[in-house]
Amino acid sequence: MIMKKLVFASLMLASVNGFAQGTMKDIMKRIQVGVTAGGNYSDFMNADFDTEGLPGFHAGLILGFKINDKLSIQEEFLFSQQGAKLKGDFLEKQDLKLYYMSIPILLKYRTKSGVYFEAGPQASFKVKEDVVGITGEDFAEKLDFGVAGGLGFQSKSGFGIGARYVYGFSPVGAFKTSAVKKDFTNTVAQVSIFYIF
Repeated sequence: MIMKKLVFASLMLASVNGFAQGTMKDIMKRIQVGVTAGGNYSDFMNADFDTEGLPGFHAGLILGFKINDKLSIQEEFLFSQQGAKLKGDFLEKQDLKLYYMSIPILLKYRTKSGVYFEAGPQASFKVKEDVVGITGEDFAEKLDFGVAGGLGFQSKSGFGIGARYVYGFSPVGAFKTSAVKKDFTNTVAQVSIFYIF
């Protein structure tokens, strides 16, 4: 009787161990890691001062998890330079540059041909700002939230190209003057190249 219990316990432990190893291997196969870089074209929306689009850049890491052959969840950690060109009616004429660590979390649908569509929320944390004419206070808030949507192509080898639009919905302005409204938002169009290992 004791021998039967020992054999049964050994078999149970072996099967649990095998299942755990199989599950871990399956999970590891589904994890995707990559790098991405590209250009930004950003501006402020609903600002009551004159702006123009500002060219910038972004670069960072990709971490994804494949749900199945078509669906995946992709998180990115991007250093992104954005902002707007000010025409000089609020502050002096300048390129107002805001530097963010942006973290989009996207649901990605990829077709058999490699074309994909993506959408999801994005949180951005301001790292630095380059603004002339404001001293002793910030121009922009430290946090920015928005939604992102895009499309692109990813080859079977892992190389890809994508285009994305990020629409901010949190007010950008952190300055104390009441001469202008602070509730303008960030908008960014991005084009990227990437490689998934």
